[in-house]
Amino acid sequence: MVQRKTDQFSNLHHQIRSTSSSKGGWKAAIFIVFVEVAERFAYTGLSGNLITYLTNVLHQPITTAVKNVNTWVGVSSLFPLLGAFLADSYLGRFKTILVSCLIFFMGMVLLTLSVTVVNSKAVFFVALYILSTGEGGHKPCVQTFAADQFDENTPEEKETKSSFFNWWYLGIVSGSTAAIFVIVYVQDNVGWGVGLGVLAGVLAVALVLFLIGIRKYRKESPPGSPLTMIAQVFVAAIRKWRVKGTRDGPPPPFWYGDEWNGSHLQGQPMVQTLGRTSQLRFLDKAMMIDAKDTSSKTRNPWRLCSLNQVEEVKLVVRLIPIWLSCLMFTVIQTQLHTYFTKQGSTMIRSVGPHFKLPPASLQGLVGITILFIVPIYDRVFVPAARKFTGHPSGITVLQRIGIGLILSIMNMVVSALVEAKRVGIAGDHNLIDNPKAILPMKIWWLFPQYMITGVSDAFTIVGLQELFYDQMPVGLRSIGAAAYISIVGVGSFASNAIISVVEAISSRAGGKWLGDNLNRAHLDYFYWVLAVLSALNLCVYVWIASGFVYKKIDHRDEISEKKELDSNGYKDEPSLV
Repeated sequence: MVQRKTDQFSNLHHQIRSTSSSKGGWKAAIFIVFVEVAERFAYTGLSGNLITYLTNVLHQPITTAVKNVNTWVGVSSLFPLLGAFLADSYLGRFKTILVSCLIFFMGMVLLTLSVTVVNSKAVFFVALYILSTGEGGHKPCVQTFAADQFDENTPEEKETKSSFFNWWYLGIVSGSTAAIFVIVYVQDNVGWGVGLGVLAGVLAVALVLFLIGIRKYRKESPPGSPLTMIAQVFVAAIRKWRVKGTRDGPPPPFWYGDEWNGSHLQGQPMVQTLGRTSQLRFLDKAMMIDAKDTSSKTRNPWRLCSLNQVEEVKLVVRLIPIWLSCLMFTVIQTQLHTYFTKQGSTMIRSVGPHFKLPPASLQGLVGITILFIVPIYDRVFVPAARKFTGHPSGITVLQRIGIGLILSIMNMVVSALVEAKRVGIAGDHNLIDNPKAILPMKIWWLFPQYMITGVSDAFTIVGLQELFYDQMPVGLRSIGAAAYISIVGVGSFASNAIISVVEAISSRAGGKWLGDNLNRAHLDYFYWVLAVLSALNLCVYVWIASGFVYKKIDHRDEISEKKELDSNGYKDEPSLV
C-alpha cells in the first residue's frame, strides 16, 4: 500500500514537473518571439518600399534601383552562413543573437539619421549593409534558439514545441504584413524619417524584452565547427581513394562509431543512428579500415570516420542539387518588391475619396494569402491528400516544393498578361511617352500575381524550411537554416544577372525591354523570359527530386540489419519525390 501511494505520488510529481517545464519553455520562448517579430517588422518595413526611396528620393534609374535592392537582399541572405558558423563554432546562439540585435538596431538608427539629419547617400548605403551584418547573426539562430527552450525528451514539451512553430510562423507573417500596411503608408505620406524612426523604436523595445528574459533561457555551449566534421570525411575519403571499394568482393571492415578499442574488427553488433545508403559511395572510403588504421592505437579523425559521420555528410551533399534547383523560384520572388511595386505606381490606387493606397502595400496581400492558405493546407488539403497517398503529410516535402515551383511559373504568366494589358491601355490613351502618368487602370489588376506569390510561398518556402531542418544532421541545423536563407540571396544575385543579360540583348535588338519608362519598355517580355527559365528549372528539379534519398534513422544493430542489406552492404532508400 505504501509503495503504491509512493508510485502515485511520483507520477503526480512528474506530471506537475512536466507541466511546469512546458510552461517554462513557453515563458522563455515568448521573449524570443518578440525579437523575431520586431526584426521581421523592421526588415520588411524597409525592404518592401526600398525601391520607392531609391527611385523617388535618390532619383536612381529603375534598373539601377532594382539591382541595388536585389544586391542588398542578396547580401543580407548570404551573411547568415557566416553567422551560423560563428554561433556553432565560437559564440553560441544566445550571444550571437544579442550581438546581432545590437548591430541591427544601430544600423536602423544610422539609417534614420541618414534621411533626416545627415542627408547623405553614402551614409544611407553604409547603414543598409550594417543591417545586413545584423541579419547575418539573427536569421539562422533565433528560431533554433527559441526551439531549444523546449525539451524534446519530455512528451508534454515536445507537443508544445510543435504548437510553438505554428505560432512562430504566424508571428513572422503578422509582423511582416503589419509593416507593409503601416510603415509603408507612413513612409509615403508622412516621411521616411518618421517611418524609419518607428522601426528603430520597435527594435529597441524588442531588445529590452529579450534582455528581460535572460534568466529564463536555456543556453547551450557552441558544439564546435560543423565544417570540420565535413572536411574530415572528404579528406579521409581522398586519402584512401586507392582502397578497393565494396564493388570488389565482400564488404571490407568499417568503423561504426563505437569506442576505438579493437571491437570494430571482432564482428560485434554495433548501434547505428543513420542507415547506410548507396548514394555517393566515394565517401564510404572515409570509413574503410586499412592496415594502418588497424595498427593504430588511436583513431586519426582525418583518416577514419564513422558510418554516422559519413552519412551525415551525405545528407548535406544531397541537399545541394535541391538548393540549386530552387534558385529560379527566388528569382521570381524578387520581382515582388521591385518591378511589381513600380507597376502599381502607374495605376489608379484610390480607395474612396480621401485614401490612396501606397503601391508597395499590395505586398501585404502575400501575407494575408499565407495566413489563409496555411490553415486550409493543414486542415483540408493534407487530410484529403492523405486518403489517396497514404502519406502522413498528404504529400512529400519535395512534392510540396514542386507545387510551389509550378505556381511560380503561373505567376510569371499572369504577370506578363497583366503587364501587356497595362501597356495596351497606355497606348490606347496616348500615354506611352508619359511614364509618370497614372493610367486609367485599377491597381486591383495586380491582385492575382500577389496572391499567387503568397500561395507559392506557402508551398515552396515552408517546404524548404522543413526540408533543410529535417534532412540536415542535428548538429548542422543552424547551417541548414542559413543554407535555406541563402537561396534567397543567390536568387537575388541571379535576378541581377538575368536583368543585365536581358538589357544587353534587347538593346542590341533595337528595343530596350527594361527602362525607366515602363510604358515603352517590355516588362511583359521579361516576365515571359522568367517563365520559360522557370519551366526549364522545374524539369531539372523533377529529375533531381526523383532520385533524392530521404534521411533514415536506424537504431538496429548490424546483425539484424544484414538481412535487409544488399551484397555490398547498402540499403537503398529511393524517393518518389
